[in-house]
Amino acid sequence: MEDINRRSFIQKSSTAAAATLLAGSVAGMPQNRRAKKRIALVGTGIRGTTFWGKRLVENYDDILEFVGLCDINPGRLSFGKSFIGADCPTFTNFDEMLDKTKPELVIVTTKDSTHHEFVIKSLNTGIDVLTEKPMTTDEYKCEEILEAEKKSGKKVYVGFNYRWSPYMTRIKELLSEGAIGKVTSVDFHWYLNNYHGASYFRRWHGLEQAGGSLFVHKSTHHFDLVNWWLDSDPVEVYAMGDLEHYGMNGPFRGTNCRSCLYKSDCKYHWDITKDKMSMKLYAENEKYDGYIRDNCLFRESINIYDKMSAQVKYANNVVLNYSLTTYSPFEGWRIAFNGHDGRIEAWLDIPYRKSDNLSQEELHALEMSQGKDDMKYEPLIVHKNWEDFKTEQVGFSRGGHGGGDKRLQDKIFRTPDAPDPLKLAAGSRDGAMSCLIGVAARNSIKTGKPIQIADLTSLKPSENRM
Repeated sequence: MEDINRRSFIQKSSTAAAATLLAGSVAGMPQNRRAKKRIALVGTGIRGTTFWGKRLVENYDDILEFVGLCDINPGRLSFGKSFIGADCPTFTNFDEMLDKTKPELVIVTTKDSTHHEFVIKSLNTGIDVLTEKPMTTDEYKCEEILEAEKKSGKKVYVGFNYRWSPYMTRIKELLSEGAIGKVTSVDFHWYLNNYHGASYFRRWHGLEQAGGSLFVHKSTHHFDLVNWWLDSDPVEVYAMGDLEHYGMNGPFRGTNCRSCLYKSDCKYHWDITKDKMSMKLYAENEKYDGYIRDNCLFRESINIYDKMSAQVKYANNVVLNYSLTTYSPFEGWRIAFNGHDGRIEAWLDIPYRKSDNLSQEELHALEMSQGKDDMKYEPLIVHKNWEDFKTEQVGFSRGGHGGGDKRLQDKIFRTPDAPDPLKLAAGSRDGAMSCLIGVAARNSIKTGKPIQIADLTSLKPSENRM
């Protein structure tokens, strides 16, 4: 049913340096200063309606104009239009939207496994595309996108917002300045708590055929950061992973949380009826496409990994040791860069290193919010061989993915031609190299062998890309 519907759908820092970077947008995206840029959005789920919908209407109405919204689910589409506040026609047929609205830019926020279809069709129609991460979910779709972009002469941009957080940018600056000499290895560990982490297994993300596994959907964010920080491409990936907490491992299962007989026994029970947005966007529109937002975490159809680790070798001979945990008591991350002359240590939201008294649910809500840019300061440690370590306080915003969301959108839409010396703007190569690490990791787990990135697509890894 899903495939039939989908086919039908396709058819019918330094502060001064940071200030300079934050003034700009994705290099090369044209901006018409005399008329508003014509934008169409496909995919009116939570990401489309909030980050790429309502926020654009509220903050860029002077330079942008939504000319069309598209979704396979007419109920979700209707609510999405109302929530976004866009005065434009809606479509359940993507071809029709392109033909009737003539957008200058298409924003793709559909299910990950369908990104390539909308990206390629837009490119073939002569339209630039901005797609949510991951750019796509396997090597074949990735190659199709790269070929379509090359033939069309148009551009694909990928919404990697984590790069734009001042905290992440400061790490990039230190590495670019040679603060620890030549980098030799990286240890990177990301922890999803049992609120946020569990949510992926409730949704379509729990199916590899829909989201490519969390090695692709979630870790793409993290791999992109490392690629960017190191200014090098991955060449080889060896990974391990398993499903041993969610899915068939659960002690009981139901149709969904609303109707579950084990509400009082399941620690993961989520009452969607208390989430007004989820009810309006999803639950009230299940009749159109059968998508259940509060699916059981322990349904047997789940086929992605819930524990993951990977070793990645880069073209510049750096080795990355990476892990992702999906049922941690807390949500946060830590990273260490080892170099010939020292070591950089950074982390965010490790509870015993902080004084914040926020619940894990509140932390996730703030990260996803597009509210105030409430700048705070978080520590980052630089060790020099034979010297005392130094702690640097770096700007960090609790809202909007570390303050990156607003900066990314300002760069894309308001000042696209502003200088971008640290190459924060992400294009198709960035989208490809990040998702290909996840694809290679997935393939490595299945084969038990290391996977060569150069064997996946026509892209050849480069030692230095700046």
